[in-house]
Amino acid sequence: MGMGGGGGGGTLEALLTELSGLKKQRGFMNRYVRRLLGMRPKPPPKYRMLVMMATNLPEALDEALLRPGRIDRIYKVGYPSKAGRVRTYEGYLGKVRHELTAEQIDKLAVITPYATGATIKDLVNEALITAIRDGRDVISWRDVIKAKQLKELGPPEDVEYIERERHAVAIHEACHALIAYRTRQHMEIDIATIEKGSDYLGMVASIPPEDQFTRWRSEYETDILVSLASLAGERMFFDNDSSSGVSGDLESATTVASFMEGFWGMGSTVSSYSTAKRLEVGSPGGGQGGRNKKGQDPEAEMRRALADRIEDNLNGLLGRVEEIITENRDRVLCLAHALETHKTLTGDDVVAVIEARQGPLVDGRPYGDPGLIQRLEEYHRRAALAHQDHAAIAMGMPEIPRPVLAGQAAWAAGPAASGGAESDAAIRSWVPGAQEPGSPNGATWTPPDGADPGPAGS
Repeated sequence: MGMGGGGGGGTLEALLTELSGLKKQRGFMNRYVRRLLGMRPKPPPKYRMLVMMATNLPEALDEALLRPGRIDRIYKVGYPSKAGRVRTYEGYLGKVRHELTAEQIDKLAVITPYATGATIKDLVNEALITAIRDGRDVISWRDVIKAKQLKELGPPEDVEYIERERHAVAIHEACHALIAYRTRQHMEIDIATIEKGSDYLGMVASIPPEDQFTRWRSEYETDILVSLASLAGERMFFDNDSSSGVSGDLESATTVASFMEGFWGMGSTVSSYSTAKRLEVGSPGGGQGGRNKKGQDPEAEMRRALADRIEDNLNGLLGRVEEIITENRDRVLCLAHALETHKTLTGDDVVAVIEARQGPLVDGRPYGDPGLIQRLEEYHRRAALAHQDHAAIAMGMPEIPRPVLAGQAAWAAGPAASGGAESDAAIRSWVPGAQEPGSPNGATWTPPDGADPGPAGS
């Protein structure tokens, strides 16, 4: 019966009695025969007993149980550290077949900062299920990432955006991701998605790369910058128009700015708003010595002054966000295109698209092609016109160049047609006519002698 039930008192008394230890004489000869012979029973031995208890509701325990002499030390067991998560992952992954490297396991421990033993076991099981559904019995990094996304976000709703709304959501989240990457150094991007959930259209989530127990003004300011990125981006890309989807971002930014200005001493003033309110600073008979005019509400004036300072701070930070997005307009369009293509990106893949390099799951190198960026600009222009007219976008979403195998046999049938490991190492290049990112002279693909280049743009 529970502590709060009808037998709670009896349960507590029985537990306290047991904690008092063994004080009664033991044994038939000791307790009865020695008494019959007029001898005093031997005292019980002094047992060295250690009592350990555990609970997930410490606030429900009776104070009589917690006093010194009964429970002398209380330890709080929190979430495992990064080193503990690494060892736990190694333990559970050691029971299944996998191809994760030590670096990937360390990365997995970083991107799951509050994972416990139970959640880690569940994640490994889900990754194994993902691999088995794909016809494999070896867990890969892609399986782990898919399992993590499923556990954290849940299954996405089975809905499809119309094209112009999909593009708008992608622009919204791309602005969040870009500002997070450019300004937020104390956090890493964990995931970016435009797959609709139960209470969101898309999201960009960040995680701390290391355990940190203090926060600084510069960090809070970057948090506000990331929150304001959606409003600044929608206004910039959609001709000063904005959606109601920024409401949650503005709430978050205003909350942080309010604490910075009124509580944490990170604004233009030093005094604490909560303390001033509690001590009635400025009220008749208070800190102002009764100098307030009749009918004047000092608390309302204090709130208005605080609101003005918060608004000034947010407007200044919004201007910084607009400058960063303007300087990185092409990167926003590239991120939006990657989100529209893949729906969900890991943090490393977001960075790969921004830096135009190969990512773990997404190849971001094509996004360094100026020709592709021009097509993305044209696609966005058409999408913005469709947004204004509530019409369909008069252009298909641009396709990125695909890596293909050089050589006619490999082109026709892939590596297996040429046979052996040598075909797997065949030269890979961009599609015909596409400028290769990073080439100093704007080199384009040319087929080897005798190879059929195929139709242009294939």
